[in-house]
Amino acid sequence: MTTFRLQGEEAVYDGHVMRVVIGTFEGPDGDTFTRDIIRHPGAVAVLPLHVDGTVTLVRQYRAPLDAHMLEIPAGIRDVEGEPTEETAGRELAEEVGLEAAHLEHLVSFHNAPGMSDEVVDVYLATGLRDVDSDAQGPEEEAMTIERHHLDDLGAMIADGRLTDAKTVIAVALVRSR
Repeated sequence: MTTFRLQGEEAVYDGHVMRVVIGTFEGPDGDTFTRDIIRHPGAVAVLPLHVDGTVTLVRQYRAPLDAHMLEIPAGIRDVEGEPTEETAGRELAEEVGLEAAHLEHLVSFHNAPGMSDEVVDVYLATGLRDVDSDAQGPEEEAMTIERHHLDDLGAMIADGRLTDAKTVIAVALVRSR
């Protein structure tokens, strides 16, 4: 395998959630090059599967797309040192008012490894019960909660009604069981 080496980073933007840096690297031939990189704390996503085979989804406004997206509940890993399973449980309660008796880690994936270090940890939530929700921010306060049968989600992916990556991945993994 060829060797690349990070030589350093220069921060060009520090935002609420992410940081943008210009990374300088040395390639296998000794030449240096730069890349724009988004540093992100990571996120969790949860597919809440009810005993009747339905899945709780949220329809939430996503500013970068200027559109409402149908997706599984998710949230940023914004509590330093919090295990991903705890973040997943907290986000499930905050966003959709559910608590899971069982959280099973399904997969960790990189959203866009060509430009970001963000890792998303995806969980399956079962043994669900209602709890109080605690919407955070204008998007969550305005989002709607929907339940769709797991068997219908494949067609929704195929016809473009579900295009969110974390949702597509979670649905594919759970449907393949």
